[in-house]
Amino acid sequence: MQNIIYKGFLANNPFEVKQLGTSDLHEILSLQEVVMEALPDKDILQPLSEEEFLYILNGNGLLIGAYVDKQLIAFRAVVVPKIDEHHLGYDLGFVEEHDLKRIMYQEISNVHPLYRGHGLQKTLAKVIMSQIDTSKYDYICSTVMPYNIASLKDKFVQGFYIVAIKHIYGGKLRYVFALGLKNETQYENETIAISMGDIEGQEDLIKQGYVGVSMKQVDEDWFVHFKKLKTM
Repeated sequence: MQNIIYKGFLANNPFEVKQLGTSDLHEILSLQEVVMEALPDKDILQPLSEEEFLYILNGNGLLIGAYVDKQLIAFRAVVVPKIDEHHLGYDLGFVEEHDLKRIMYQEISNVHPLYRGHGLQKTLAKVIMSQIDTSKYDYICSTVMPYNIASLKDKFVQGFYIVAIKHIYGGKLRYVFALGLKNETQYENETIAISMGDIEGQEDLIKQGYVGVSMKQVDEDWFVHFKKLKTM
């Protein structure tokens, strides 16, 4: 196996991570189909098309895959997005093309249902983030559906924070996350907790300059904690 960039153990099974290429497309699409079929709520995941995967694999990002016994069991992607009116950099306040070009997206992450619960998504996040050239990029952005608890935890653990909540992907409600690659993010002390289901309330806090920094379960609901970014 070529281009191995990480080795580890998954429930006593050795696994290897390598950078994927166009020759791996069939395996990637097959795994995505397995993951989609296993989802109780299909809206949780925005699958990528064959063309979108090829865009990444042909030099516009990075796609890494985890293998057990030469079988692809998980993959994770970052992409250099096309600059259009939907670019997530606008949610960070950037408008100039040279600034937007320094933003990547943390894209799709898939783990085979049989290998969930072992922290593989978290491991792949660390591996792929270590491969990003910080001399070329300043921020990583991503989107997650409210109440997609596993993916939200994944973003907060990495240090991402919520900068917007809006309807995208043909009307699907999503949080927009951001992570600066240059310096550790600093926040003011004041914290405001609000139900994840209170969309209007969260929108108001974001308009006031707050960002979502963590979440906590309270009884049967989840609350997002908002803080203001410290100005340097």
